[in-house]
Amino acid sequence: MTRVLVVDDQFLIRAGLAGLLRAAPGIEVVGEASDGAEAVELAATTRPDVVLMDIRMPGMSGIVATEKILAEAPEPPPRVLVLTTFDLDEYVYGALRAGASGFLLKDSGPERLLAAVAAVGGGDALFAPSVTCRLVEAFARQAGAGAGAGAAGAGAGAGDCAEQPPDLRALTLREVEVLKLIATGLSNADIADRLYISEATVKTHLNRTMSKLDLDSRAQAVVVAYETGLVTPGSGGR
Repeated sequence: MTRVLVVDDQFLIRAGLAGLLRAAPGIEVVGEASDGAEAVELAATTRPDVVLMDIRMPGMSGIVATEKILAEAPEPPPRVLVLTTFDLDEYVYGALRAGASGFLLKDSGPERLLAAVAAVGGGDALFAPSVTCRLVEAFARQAGAGAGAGAAGAGAGAGDCAEQPPDLRALTLREVEVLKLIATGLSNADIADRLYISEATVKTHLNRTMSKLDLDSRAQAVVVAYETGLVTPGSGGR
């Protein structure tokens, strides 16, 4: 049973999401929050497995709430699945830096919503790598990677988002190669086919990369690849 906390400031959207999740087998909605502050409180008391988190809310934003929830949660922390619109939201970049596990587009259908919650609840670090890639690329085109970190920081704790990206010199050549392919939106299976290695080996390389760079999610790995210049907007690979 996957325990889900739904966070959205719009009542109809929140109620619709919660109703859909409640009707699905294997999912329990443990709470509904209308803003970031309430989300932090409910996350502490209900201990959800997944937090479906809106970003733009009055008062405490979703990015600040994500930081607080993940910082204060006992092990294992919940997985945060960010709700966003298809058009670029500058705060999405900050949400990645804060530790969000992935994205869900607000115009997604019921099947995609349930698949996203199941994937994140099952431990996947990112539901749709290609979505993350498009969002980061678009933001980089609009403001540049450096300006992107600043814009995200302006929305939620500039100190955290202004940190310098980690050094990739600690990685092996193969780990760098895997990181680059992940950032271009390829799945583990696609990377395995591209490099003629097993999917399990891809996961091993990724886990070692995340450990060396002190990253919590695949989404953060995508951000690091862009911030360090390993991948640039429009470089392709998908």
